[in-house]
Order: sequence, then C-alpha cells, then structure tokens
Amino acid sequence: MYAYFSGMMNWVFVILTAIGLAVFAAKGDGEGAMTALAEGTGGALQLTLELAGPFMLWSGLFKVAEKAGLTESLSRLMRKPLSLLMPDLGDAAAPVSLNLAANFFGLGNAATPFGIEAVRRLDRGDGRASDSMAMFIALNASAVELLPTSVIAVRAACGSADPYGIVVPTFIASLAAAFAAVVSAKLLGKVIK
Repeated sequence: MYAYFSGMMNWVFVILTAIGLAVFAAKGDGEGAMTALAEGTGGALQLTLELAGPFMLWSGLFKVAEKAGLTESLSRLMRKPLSLLMPDLGDAAAPVSLNLAANFFGLGNAATPFGIEAVRRLDRGDGRASDSMAMFIALNASAVELLPTSVIAVRAACGSADPYGIVVPTFIASLAAAFAAVVSAKLLGKVIK
C-alpha cells in the first residue's frame, strides 16, 4: 500500500512540474522557469533544515522516554481509558498511546511508525478493519494537539510575528475534531456490521 501511494505522489509531482514548465514555455520565459526551480528547491531545503531541529529534538526525547521506561508507564496509564474506546486493544496499547502522545505534541512524522505498528497489532487478519482499528484511525486522523510544533516551526521559519498564536485555536479545534471522530466511529460501528 505504501509503495502504491508513494508511486502516486511521484506522478503528482511530475505532473505538477510538467504543467509549470509548460506554462513557462508558453510564456516564452525559460529563464523564469530556471529561476523558479532554483528558488523553489532552495526554499524547500532551507525549510527542511529549519524543521529538522524541532523534529530531532522531539524524536530524541521520545527515545529517551522509551529507554527510561516512560513509554511503558504511559501505556499502562492509558490502557484503561483507551480500552473504553477500543475494547479489543490487546497488546496495541503501547503503540496507540505513543502515537496519540506524539500527535498531542504535534509530531505527526514521529507518530507515523507508532501508528503503523498499532494498526498491525489491531489487525484481525480477516481483511476487514475492526471497530478498534477504525476508532484508532479516527483518533489518529483527528489528532488532539496541545502543541502543534511542526506548524509553529513552519510559521517561525516563514517569519511570522506570532508563531505561537495558533496554540489555543489549534487545541480547541483538535478537541472538537476528536469528539466528532469518536462519535462518528461509534455510530458508524453500530450501523455497519
């Protein structure tokens, strides 16, 4: 599945680049095309380097927490509340907890490996998503965020006067999204059987 989406995204980028080059060619502005390509790649590289610091910091903190046994403690602490939403949670409590914690701090990229492992452990092997898997996907997609670190880093990199101004609105919106996701997953789980 990953290879399919990766291949699809490659085609999207190729098509968008071809459209852009065709527009520049139609305008007769080859120099403008080369300038735009150089500025775009330079800007992308700069943004990547500026985002790497916060990402490495939080990923490192999660590794330290894992080595210190804090992730297992988090898993034990979250097992009961999560089992109310996902009755057949089983041994998926640790990756589910870590995924939700990473999303809570705005680390979507750091959350991805935990999410993949959680879905693997929640899989019943019958080719259909269980109610717990659907609930996890809903929670992961809505992602309650206390500190949207990636967005804050992007805003700071782009010169925002108040990069932290989105913290409270993001938290409120993500709580509303999580509530809607949980209610939807519960209702649809009863309807679709």
